[in-house]
Amino acid sequence: MQILTPLHPTEAKLRREQEFGAPIRIGSDVWVGGGALILAGVSIGSRSIIGAGSVVTRDIPEGVLAAGNPCRVIRALEPDETAQGPMP
Repeated sequence: MQILTPLHPTEAKLRREQEFGAPIRIGSDVWVGGGALILAGVSIGSRSIIGAGSVVTRDIPEGVLAAGNPCRVIRALEPDETAQGPMP
């Protein structure tokens, strides 16, 4: 998984001179699959699952399974899939 916060201006001259960042917010009990990229400025809601290899370019709500490039919601998780339980 990679969490990437930098952003760059679109104007070529400024890209050589400036760089800035945007925060990423990840809720509690989020599972992120291997190789996923989480880009600057997005939020991932609590109890969501991000599929392996996904590229998260937009906010993901809580309690969903999301995957793909770009990452999108596949389905809402059932209550038993988001319930907190003992760690294995």
